[in-house]
Amino acid sequence: MQYQANRHGAGALLGASPLVQAGTDSVPDLQAIERSHQRSSSYGITRGQRPDLDSLSRADLAQTLEANQVLSGHARPVMETLYDQIRNTHSMVILSDAEGTILHTLGDSDFLAKADRVALGPGGRWSEQLRGTNAIGTALFEQKPTTVHAQQHYLDANRFLTCSAAPIFDHRGQVLGVLDVSGECGSFHKHTMALVRMSAQMIENHLLAGSFPDCITLHFHSRAEFVGTLVEGIVSFTPGGRFLAANRSAQFQLGLTLAALQSHTFASLFGVPLSLLFEHHRKAAPGLLELCLHNGIRIHGRAELRLRDQHFQNAREAVIEAPEILPASPAPRHAPPVRPHPGQARGGLQALDTGDARMSAIIAKLRKVIDRDIPVLITGETGTGKEWLAQAIHRESARLSATQTRGGAAPFVAVNCSAIPENLIEAELFGYEDGAFTGARRKGALGKIAQAHGGTLFLDEIGDMPLALQGRLLRVLQERAVTPLGSQRVIPVDFALVCATNQPLREMAVRHAFREDLYYRINGLQVKLPALRERSDLRQLIERILDDEGGPHAPRFDAQAQALLLASHWPGNLRQLANLVRTSLAMAEGEDAIGLHHLPDDFLEEAGAPSALHDGLHAMSAVRSECLSIQDNEWAAIERALRTHAGNVSAAAKALGVSRNTIYRRLKSRGH
Repeated sequence: MQYQANRHGAGALLGASPLVQAGTDSVPDLQAIERSHQRSSSYGITRGQRPDLDSLSRADLAQTLEANQVLSGHARPVMETLYDQIRNTHSMVILSDAEGTILHTLGDSDFLAKADRVALGPGGRWSEQLRGTNAIGTALFEQKPTTVHAQQHYLDANRFLTCSAAPIFDHRGQVLGVLDVSGECGSFHKHTMALVRMSAQMIENHLLAGSFPDCITLHFHSRAEFVGTLVEGIVSFTPGGRFLAANRSAQFQLGLTLAALQSHTFASLFGVPLSLLFEHHRKAAPGLLELCLHNGIRIHGRAELRLRDQHFQNAREAVIEAPEILPASPAPRHAPPVRPHPGQARGGLQALDTGDARMSAIIAKLRKVIDRDIPVLITGETGTGKEWLAQAIHRESARLSATQTRGGAAPFVAVNCSAIPENLIEAELFGYEDGAFTGARRKGALGKIAQAHGGTLFLDEIGDMPLALQGRLLRVLQERAVTPLGSQRVIPVDFALVCATNQPLREMAVRHAFREDLYYRINGLQVKLPALRERSDLRQLIERILDDEGGPHAPRFDAQAQALLLASHWPGNLRQLANLVRTSLAMAEGEDAIGLHHLPDDFLEEAGAPSALHDGLHAMSAVRSECLSIQDNEWAAIERALRTHAGNVSAAAKALGVSRNTIYRRLKSRGH
C-alpha cells in the first residue's frame, strides 16, 4: 500500500499519530464484533443465507444522493485523496449515508467487479439489520470506527472482505454517514484504519467550515506547528462571540463537551475580548495569536473572519474605540464568569440543591469526601448533569480557594473518553517528548493528566477508555506520576479525581470489558444522579434555567406549557430541558409568557401533543392519559416518533434526544 507525502491529504498526517506508527489502529474490537454478532442473530439473519442484493432503484438512489449532497460534496475530494493512498491494493473507498446506503465508490477495477457481486456499490444497503456484522453497519450502530476482517463478517458471502469504516459526524454530534475502505481479506494493511479515521475527520472539518457563512472561526492547537493540520482544534462563534460549533479536536483540547460549550462565549473560553481578534486581523501579515484556555493552558491560534460587511464594520468600530490589547495573553487565570447551566454551580454544590431529596443526599455525601483524596465516581443516564456535578465538586474544593489565594488558577481538566480521536488519545492524555514519534517536533506536549496538576481531573465516559490505556492510567493513579510518550522523565502529579459513566462498570469488569483493578481504584465514593423524570424539583429547575438564560425578568411558562413540561418523560434529561428552555425563550422573545406554541415541535410530538399548537387542553389530557408508567410512556414516545418519521430511526432518535442505540435496544426488548 502506498503512502504519499501530500500535506493536505491523509497520508501526510500519519506522523501526527503515535498509534498509527505502532499499528494498534488496525486491531478489531472483538467485543464490538461479538455484540454485533448477537444483534445479527436477533435480527433473524443466518450465516449461510444469501445476502439481500437488492439495491435502490435509480429514482430512489437519485433522491438519496440529493438528500446527502452536502455530505457528498465535502467527502468526494477527500475520497479521491484517500484512494490515491490505497491505489492498486485490490481495494475501494466507500461513502454511505446514515442508514448504511452506499452513495459513492472509488476503487480498483478488478475489485469493483467482485464488489458488485455482493451489491457493494452505489444504492447497496449495508445496515446491520440487512447484512449482519459488517464495517459500515456496525460502525453506524456502535458510532465509532470499526474494522471487520474476513471471518468476522456475519454472512459467509462477505467473508472475502476486509473493511475499515469510520462514522462521519456533523457539528451537532449527529452521524451523517460512514467512510469505508473495503478490500480483499488477503490485502489487509495495518495502517488502513488510521487513513480512514483521519480522512473522516478531514471531512468533518470541511463540513464544519461550510456550516456557517457568517461567523468567526478560530483554528488552534497547543503546538504552533499543528495549526493548519488535521489535528488542529476548530471552533466557530457568532459575530457577537457566542459559541456555535467545534470539531472533536477542539472539544478535546478545551476539555468540554458540545453540550457544555453551548453556554460559552469566545471571552469565557479564551479569557480575552473578541475585539482582540479584529485588532490582530487588521495587521498586514498577522501571525499566530497566543491565547490562554479557560483552564489555564496556552494555545496558538489563527482567526478566520467570514463576516458580512456590516458585521465587520461594526467590529472595526468597536476595536477603534477599545483600549489597546496585545496579541499575547497574560498568565493563566480564571475565565470571565459564564451563565451556568442548572448544574454548573456558581457557588459549588449548594447551587445544585434545589429541593430534590436524592440530590440533597448526594451533596451531603460528597461534602464528606471532598479534599480527602477519595476519588468520586458519578453514574447515571446520559444528560443527567454528571459534568456539571464534577465542576461543582471542583468549585467546592480547597484546592481552588488555595490557588486563588496565591493568585493562580486550579485547573479543571475534563476528558471525554468516548469523544477523543483514537489516534490521539495516548499522546494527548499522557503527553509526549520531542521526537517521540514522526511529527513530534520541538518541545513535545504536556498531556491532560499533567495539566490537571493542582486541580481536578474529570474523566467522563470512563467506560469507553481503551483497555490498553486503562493499565497506564492505573499506574499513574497508584504512583502519582506520569511518564510522557518517548520519555524516561517522570512528572509528579497531584489532582482530585472525578470519573463518570452511564455504563455498568462492575458488570463490565466481570466480563473483562473494564479492568477490575482500575474499577476499584476509581470507585471511592459512587453516587448515582437521578434521571430528570425521577426528580421532585423539576419546577425549581425550570425556574433556575429561565433565570440563568434570560434573567429574572424573562417570560415564564404559562399554566398549559408548564403542565406539559412537568408531565414529560425527559429522555434527554437536564441537557434536553436546558436546550428546550433556551429555544422557548428565543421563540417567545418580546412576549409576556411562554405558551404551547413556543415549544419546539419535536418536543410536542414526543410529549404526545401534536395538536398542541391549536388545542393545548386536548394535548394535556392526551399526555395525562398516556402517563401509565415510565416504561409505557417511554415506549409510547418511541412509537410516536417512529410513526412521525416513517420508521427512520436516526430522525426519531434526534427528535427524542436519545441515541439510535437506545431505540434499537427498546425495539429489541419489545420483540421487534
